[in-house]
Order: sequence, then structure tokens, then C-alpha cells
Amino acid sequence: MYGTLDISTSGLIAQRTRLEAISANIANSRVILDADGNLNPYKRREVFFAPGDPSAATPAGRALGVHVAAIEANEDAVRFEPDPSNPFADERGMVPYPDIDPVMEQVSAMEAIRAYEANITVAEATKSMMAQALRLIA
Repeated sequence: MYGTLDISTSGLIAQRTRLEAISANIANSRVILDADGNLNPYKRREVFFAPGDPSAATPAGRALGVHVAAIEANEDAVRFEPDPSNPFADERGMVPYPDIDPVMEQVSAMEAIRAYEANITVAEATKSMMAQALRLIA
């Protein structure tokens, strides 16, 4: 039964990481400057999962669950908007902005929250079964 807790825990961690990336995307959806003040639009972050949990204590546990395989910045996620009065506009009057759709990010966030809740439900059910098993033994 501990394997079931490991699986749901790895899912919780993965979905939390995904939600953090989504939050960063929404928060930076209009950021066009980097930390040094140079024109460098924020790049949308994407989280990729892979099967297995490398942090599990046992070899069997490492084959179960899920983990974050990578968090990558989408270098092509830039759109241009006309704004000739912007000091960062190019010669055509276009300003590069992150190509982040807040509605799609919200949908992804809702999906991540639902997956997180499902993992919590599994962990609670596992805990309840373990408690019942201990009551039967005692």
C-alpha cells in the first residue's frame, strides 16, 4: 500500500510544478523586458512529464508514479502587436509580446487542479484502507 501513496505523492508534486509554470506564464503574459532591461519577451514555460519516480526509495517504486522530465521555454512563442509609440517597437511599429493565451492557461490550470485533487483523493483513500487494515490486525 505504501507504493500507492508514493504514486499519488509523485502525481501531487508533478501537478504542483505544472501549476507553478502555468502561474508564471499568466503572470508574465505581457512582460517584454528581461531582468537587465533588454528587449527579450518572456517565453512560455511548458512542463513535460515522464513515467516513473526517480526519487522513490525502492526499485519497484521507481517504476511507478510520474515525474517532471523537463520544463522548457517555448522559444517560438512570440507574437507581434502594432504599437508605434512603444520605445521597443521595431521599424514597422511592431512590439514583440509573449504568445500566451490566458484562457488556455486557465484551462490548463483547471486541469492541473483536478488532477491534483484526484491524487489527494487517492492518498486519502489509501490512508483510510491502511487504518482499517491496522484496526483488523490489532
